[in-house]
Amino acid sequence: MRAAIIIFSFVIMTNVCFSQIKYPDARKVDQKDDYFGTIVPDPYRWLEDDNSTETKQWVNEENYITENYLSKIPFRNQIKDSLEKYFNYPRYGAPFKRGEFYYFYKNDGLQNQSILYRQKGLDGKADVFLDPNKLSKDGTAAVGSISFSKGSGYMAYLVAQSGSDWQVAELMDVRDGKRLEDKIDFIKFSELSWKGDEGFYYSRYPVPDEKEKLTGQNRFHKVYFHKIGTPQSKDELIYEDNNHPMRIVSAGVTEDGRFLMLSISEGTSGSELLVKDLKNNQKDFTLLIKGFSGENSFVDNDGDKIIVRTNQDAPNYRLVLIDPAHPDKSHWKTIVPEQTEMLENAGTGGGKLFLTYLKDASSRIYQASYDGSIEHAIELPGIGSAIGFDAKRGDKEIFYIFSSYNYPVTILRYDIATGKSTLYRKSDLKLRTDNLEVKQLFFTSKDGTRVPMFVTYKKGMKPDGNNPVLLYGYGGFNIALTPSFSVSNAFFVQKGGVYAVVNLRGGNEYGEAWHKAGMLQNKQHVFDDMISAAEFLVKENYTNPQKLALRGASNGGLLAGAVMTQRPDLFKVAIPQVGVMDMLRYHKFTIGWAWATEYGRSDNEVDFKNLYSYSPLHNLEKGVSYPATLVTTADHDDRVVPAHSFKFAATLQADNAGSNPVLIRVETKAGHGAGKPVTKQIDEETDIWSFVMYNLGMQIH
Repeated sequence: MRAAIIIFSFVIMTNVCFSQIKYPDARKVDQKDDYFGTIVPDPYRWLEDDNSTETKQWVNEENYITENYLSKIPFRNQIKDSLEKYFNYPRYGAPFKRGEFYYFYKNDGLQNQSILYRQKGLDGKADVFLDPNKLSKDGTAAVGSISFSKGSGYMAYLVAQSGSDWQVAELMDVRDGKRLEDKIDFIKFSELSWKGDEGFYYSRYPVPDEKEKLTGQNRFHKVYFHKIGTPQSKDELIYEDNNHPMRIVSAGVTEDGRFLMLSISEGTSGSELLVKDLKNNQKDFTLLIKGFSGENSFVDNDGDKIIVRTNQDAPNYRLVLIDPAHPDKSHWKTIVPEQTEMLENAGTGGGKLFLTYLKDASSRIYQASYDGSIEHAIELPGIGSAIGFDAKRGDKEIFYIFSSYNYPVTILRYDIATGKSTLYRKSDLKLRTDNLEVKQLFFTSKDGTRVPMFVTYKKGMKPDGNNPVLLYGYGGFNIALTPSFSVSNAFFVQKGGVYAVVNLRGGNEYGEAWHKAGMLQNKQHVFDDMISAAEFLVKENYTNPQKLALRGASNGGLLAGAVMTQRPDLFKVAIPQVGVMDMLRYHKFTIGWAWATEYGRSDNEVDFKNLYSYSPLHNLEKGVSYPATLVTTADHDDRVVPAHSFKFAATLQADNAGSNPVLIRVETKAGHGAGKPVTKQIDEETDIWSFVMYNLGMQIH
């Protein structure tokens, strides 16, 4: 009894402390912009300058207040200890063969970056080939794409520092594992594709201004060829288009070395394809598919013809065979027709095609010949996601990964000849998953659209209307949210939470029609879907608004910001992460202009009215009681610059009328999320779950 009184008193004491948060003074300026006669104030414009002393001081003060708040949550350390324990298990990537070696990534558990190993044969001794942890003292240097030369004598790899999108290419001699002196800088949004063993193609931007490297617009993307052993200054310019500075171009060489392929986009939707016959020393590129009305991507070549995945005249995608000598659409040959389900991906290996379809956001995989004839339906362990169906033409096997919300990452070995999968390696967690249940629900959105949602909970959970629920979504950029395993989310469920993921419009769960239904002028559908999902969970007695949390990152951060401003009464907690919060100015920073195909731009009157109607920053209202909010961002995020989160947090702190806390957590030496060290992942998840669980009134035992 006495212990209960002490605990009760402590909660009251900490609640009092929390209710008396004094936020930093954020200076307001008289900045107003005229959008087609609508005057829009922007009083925190100065927070866009992340180099200024004033902004840095504001960030330091905010981080201090956030840390002070979180440090008073009685079970924060307990959550961190648990996450460290559960993260600490060996995690493997699927092996792949290059030359005489098998390569695979492995993390022993708490290593900041996974290490690339290699071994001769599947039973050979595994040796460290590349250890990213040695590239920086604090684990903030991360290796991105790797690419082996055609003869597998060399490997090129990309390195990013502190989570930035800027990358540097370095090279290794595969035979002795030594790094070459070659160093190629200023790379962004690029593949590394080899021409024999001679060198590789890559994409880069001009040398950026150092002061604006993390915020300035990225323009004039170009393709170069780097020859091994030469300085970058000698790299050959392969393609540029100075008449269209805001296009992104990616180069790749077919496995047989015959064609150099260019994929060009003006944003995140729509692409244009060009090819050049290297075998016949073709001088100029051939326009294979003119942009930018459809989504088109290279799959492979079949002799002198090109296989392309496209949604032109097929919203759910099809595979077509195109002759570069006769690229007009009237000459296309359909080899895999459009199906009822969406063709998410087409991989190759062993001279076969591997077709990944989505059935209600879950993977279905088929093996087919190059003429499109189906040979095998690949049997998967259950409802979930299968990835990694890509190998070389001479390979006889493929290693792929399967996972789901209650099914940890499992690596399976697939025999191409027989079409059979066998278990190769499974995860050895310290966290139970056999007591977790996953159910797919369908609900009706505001306009009558049927929308799917996955919910994960402990077996025996009672729908009594009082369960803590975290609702997660993305809803954009043609990206599907398919079932996948997360130690962090499983931890929340084991503690009594319900984890719900909504397959919102704007993604590609049901093809291009589903995508278009949630983009541009239809963007409000995405927010309506999320709100309807929350209302459905309340109606079905899974939870109530005082037990409901909302989370999303990047475009999902926009989602969380828009939904919490439109329905602050529906959620107790909101976690908008690295979100696009200022929809009127997003296109002015780094690669933001590329999202205009998804959002529209405020310098167009029709787009402006639509953006202004839901922009999270501009729809906050003084005197409204908003959910307990923890905004997260990072100082090296040059994808969605932290100014979005800075301005949103400052405005929300000034406008919020209720007693719910409004905090911002600014990570240092980190970016949008890719390559984040395990230590930083654990720290961030600790703070997020501490905030969520405390404000949902959960008890941690």
